[in-house]
Amino acid sequence: MAATLRATLYASQVDDLSRLTGGASRQTWRGRVDGEVVIAQRQQPESERDMRVEADVLRAAEVAGVPAPRVLACVEAPDGVVTLITSHVTGETIARRLLRDDEWAGARGVLVEQIGRAMARVHRIPVESVSGLEAVDGPTLYRDHLDEIGEPHPAFELAFRWLDEHRRPDEHRTVVHGDFRLGNLIVDHDGLAAVIDWELAHLASPLQDLGWVCVPAWRFGSPLPAAGVGTREQLLDAYNDEAGTVYTLDDLHWWEVFGIVRWGVMCITQAHRHLSGSTRSHELAAIGRRVCENEHDLFLALEGRW
Repeated sequence: MAATLRATLYASQVDDLSRLTGGASRQTWRGRVDGEVVIAQRQQPESERDMRVEADVLRAAEVAGVPAPRVLACVEAPDGVVTLITSHVTGETIARRLLRDDEWAGARGVLVEQIGRAMARVHRIPVESVSGLEAVDGPTLYRDHLDEIGEPHPAFELAFRWLDEHRRPDEHRTVVHGDFRLGNLIVDHDGLAAVIDWELAHLASPLQDLGWVCVPAWRFGSPLPAAGVGTREQLLDAYNDEAGTVYTLDDLHWWEVFGIVRWGVMCITQAHRHLSGSTRSHELAAIGRRVCENEHDLFLALEGRW
């Protein structure tokens, strides 16, 4: 990695290089290049999409006013691996600390509004400004994933039927982050410092991001539904004010139910990788044990006790 940083950034000195432990989808490194702290991520060989698409989205997000790391370079390294290099943003990403430690109490008080406004700016990115993003119909995609695995999960079958019967008119498609939640946000003492981990960005209804951040799994025990830091009403008020939309709790409810289904199927899929022997991993196996949490959350959501 030191050689890649030197060659890509025309650096004379690379210091304090270390591999970070967070994130399972790619190698992430932090180092100091000619005195500036940077983050470098190496694309995994099995990745379906070129990381240069993610770099383009990050650049477009900066133009749209989304707090995000600044792209310094995204190139194919000498060893043939695409490497994304960005500025380093100081702050905390561990959700449980953000939700429980007194140090972050001030940030918690402003974070839900900042999340709503940042989402609106993401969805404001001109679709034509980023090439390589695909339009994704989420319910169809995850229905297909579940069918491919072939496991019986009556709770998810019930939820897919409910989604079909209550599907709202198709929204216009925008750029969506795809994984907007605590853990993919860097927070400092003033609140939201950066939105990170854009590898799931695609084209879909903007309500997908709004519903996803309200999925119970991302509350980490907090009674507050919007990322564990605010109410749905606060989230919608901030988003609608910034975006000029009039989304309601009913609009949000459908996408929150879909978000629970989506995370549940993702847990099943990741566990299947372990159980099938394709990727033996204690982490993947542990994620599989969370399927029952999503089944429980679905019953509550479908009963209106969300």
